[in-house]
This record gives sequence, structure tokens and C-alpha cells, in this order.
Amino acid sequence: MNSSIIPKLKDALKTKKGVLGKSKYFNSAVLIPLILINDEYNLLFQKRAENIRQGGEVCFPGGEYDREKDKSFRDTALRETIEELGIKKEIIEIIGEMDTLVAPMGVTVDPFVGILHVSNLEELNIDKSEVEKIFVIPVSCFLKNKPLEYYVRLEIHTSKTNEIDKEIELLPVSKLKLPGRYSNPWRGRNHRVLVYENTEETIWGITAELVFEFCKLLDENE
Repeated sequence: MNSSIIPKLKDALKTKKGVLGKSKYFNSAVLIPLILINDEYNLLFQKRAENIRQGGEVCFPGGEYDREKDKSFRDTALRETIEELGIKKEIIEIIGEMDTLVAPMGVTVDPFVGILHVSNLEELNIDKSEVEKIFVIPVSCFLKNKPLEYYVRLEIHTSKTNEIDKEIELLPVSKLKLPGRYSNPWRGRNHRVLVYENTEETIWGITAELVFEFCKLLDENE
């Protein structure tokens, strides 16, 4: 490794931006869809079908990044939106990308903001195998009403118990001669969970975080 590595590093560091070690996470992308109804922009949400992962929860259109199908996270957001809402790519106008959200359960979400050029929800042909229903809420409602804040407790464990109550060591603390304290749960902390209550459905978790950050963008640019 000679002195030529420094110029190469400088060039690489100019372009590198994102989440370190992102490939070890479950990588996903979503579209935050805006629909103009009666001269007011609304956010479109969907409730996931009961028979799929995280069934019954409210989310934005989106899903897992597929290396074989997608060249970028933008492609993921578009592909999943087209499939779930039953629309053509031509009616989706991507207007920008927000920062990557890293969730504590090992998930990254790349959110894209876009306008759906439809006149009403009847123009959408949702995939019932994935989406139970769709609904809209005016953006102004989220700007006027702050989310509720709750917390869950997060801890790191170096072992787990399987279905027959046998303890499985995930990180061999003794074998690696690490400090013994790491055999116990460590770095426990409270993680904030945001919740928006409304007459349609409760919006919480990752989706609420995305709404919150979306609203911050609007507040900061007023």
C-alpha cells in the first residue's frame, strides 16, 4: 500500500454519501405520494392486507430493494407503487428524495416524494393481495397537529433462547476474551415512537417518522 492510495481515497470520499454498512440491513424504499384534491394536497396511505408481513399496518407504497429488478432505490419505490396501486409509471412525478431513515430493527428506508397525477382515488386499481385499502389525509392536518410521543425499550443481547428454551450464544464473549459485562444485555435505551391519531387509521412507527420528517421539510422552507 503506497502513497498513491491517498489521491484515490480523496476521489472516493468526494462521492461517498449514505449509510455505512447499509448492505447488512433490510434495504427498502417508499414513495410518499401527494394527490391534489379540491386544490389541496393530500398524503396517500395504504393499509396492508392481513395475510402479508406486518399485515393491517398503515404504510406508504414501497418495499424491499431487489438487486435483480432495481437499478436504484428510486426504481424500487416506483416499481412497488405501480404494483400496489395499479397505476402507470407515467402518472407518477418524483419531485425529490429525502434522507435515508435507519430503523432500530435493522431496516433502512429510502423515501421519495412524488405527485400522483390522478383526479380521484377511483383511478387507482389496488392489488388486494397486498393492500386492504387506501385513504388520503390533507398535508395541512399533519402540519397543524403534532404527533404523540411514546417510547419502547431497546437492548442488545449476546445470546437468545430458542423454542425449546435452549440458550444460543450469538456473540461468544468469553471465547473472544471480551469484558464479561457484555454477557448481559447492554446499551439499553428508550427509542421514540411517533403516533398520529385520526379518524381513518392510526399512523405510527416508521410511517409516522417519515410524515414527521416530511413536515419538517415544509416547516423549514416556509
